[in-house]
Amino acid sequence: QVQLVESGGGLVQAGGSLRLSCAASGRTFSSYAMGWFRQAPEKEREFVAVIGRTGDSTFYADSVKGRFTISRDNAKNTLYLQMNSLKPEDTAVYYCAADPRPAAAVARLLARRPDDISYWGKGTLVTVSS
Repeated sequence: QVQLVESGGGLVQAGGSLRLSCAASGRTFSSYAMGWFRQAPEKEREFVAVIGRTGDSTFYADSVKGRFTISRDNAKNTLYLQMNSLKPEDTAVYYCAADPRPAAAVARLLARRPDDISYWGKGTLVTVSS
């Protein structure tokens, strides 16, 4: 069982930056590929990024590539999402996700069948004003 708690959301102007964190419970954090997905009001859930168990592989949605960076600290059981050059269309609730499958598979799941991901948190709201 893994429990995930996101933090770091808030209100920021377009062009600004935020860093989201996701604290994971348990002692097997390094056994899971970790990721982020988001959901804007009245829109479908959208894959954002995934990172492998050791941090050696990362995958990004085209919409955030070059602006967002996913990272993890296995010693602290924490996942991060550094978001730069934020745009109003980045406004959404951001969710942290964990799954024991390989990172590439988790990225495909987050993109196509996010309900099949093993664990996710309650989300943190990011609002980008224009």
